Amino acid sequence: MFSVNIKAVKGLLEQLQLICNELKDKNEFTIINEYGCSARRCTAALTICGICSLFAFLVAQFWSSILDNILSINVSESHHLPIPMEYFIDQEKYSYWILLHFNVSYCIGATAMVGIGATLVAYLQHTCGMFKIASYRIKDAMSNNMLQNINLKNKFLIYEGLIWAVDIHRQAMKLSELLVSKIEKMLFCLIIIGVVCLSLNLFLIFQIASYGDDIKEILFPFVFVTICILYMFIANYIAQDLTDHNNDHFATVYDVQWHEAPLHIQKMILFMLQKGAKDFTVGVSGLFVGSLECFATLVKTSVSYFTVIYSTQ
Repeated sequence: MFSVNIKAVKGLLEQLQLICNELKDKNEFTIINEYGCSARRCTAALTICGICSLFAFLVAQFWSSILDNILSINVSESHHLPIPMEYFIDQEKYSYWILLHFNVSYCIGATAMVGIGATLVAYLQHTCGMFKIASYRIKDAMSNNMLQNINLKNKFLIYEGLIWAVDIHRQAMKLSELLVSKIEKMLFCLIIIGVVCLSLNLFLIFQIASYGDDIKEILFPFVFVTICILYMFIANYIAQDLTDHNNDHFATVYDVQWHEAPLHIQKMILFMLQKGAKDFTVGVSGLFVGSLECFATLVKTSVSYFTVIYSTQ
């Protein structure tokens, strides 16, 4: 996703950096830093999840050997891969090398997933910070001190504050839409793959539990199900967060004492209210609109496919 769009992603990150460098006062820097801290916490949480899943994979692969050594059972056990793969060599003789290859591949894949996911979360969290700054600028421009003492200087300051608020709000919407448009096709493929993967792994878990197979075999599909659900939830939660921040901005414009401002300023506020009356959403191909409702729909669809597969077996 990122390697194909490396120039576009780099350009978007540079635009975000330029916008953050143009913030006006310490309160705005405080707001953007708060969202930066939130992004760092999400990155740490995703990293911990990746490490835990890797640890679970390693324990499951060598659990039998560990128990044999603890219980001093001298029984040779054949090693098998968590995921069926075809190697054109003696898999029993080179079992540990094959497991090493599998685990290194998983580490690389997990690192890519965590890195890309954390980058997208950080980018969109800073975009949410821009929406928050737009609301702050509206409140600051339309403060009671300004409205109670309307003179030429204060009129100019109100105009300037509203212009800067509209500008950063427009840029936040533009950056969000540009990011989704650049990776829209990839996201659509990931959504389809995620639903299929979730359905098949739910079916595999049910099969292992129903037929009394080795219970440790259930760990791998369980990890895959957890990863799919976690990724779906985070993606839709961030998209929902963008929509909520835009709605908060609209509420801020509505709540300020705009009726006490001069008529020409009221007209500007009316234009902003009309712009905010329409919900701002980010979606993929017009089919999936990022929201918690979409997350519930994707999970429900996956469960439905799982039940269809189970009923036709």
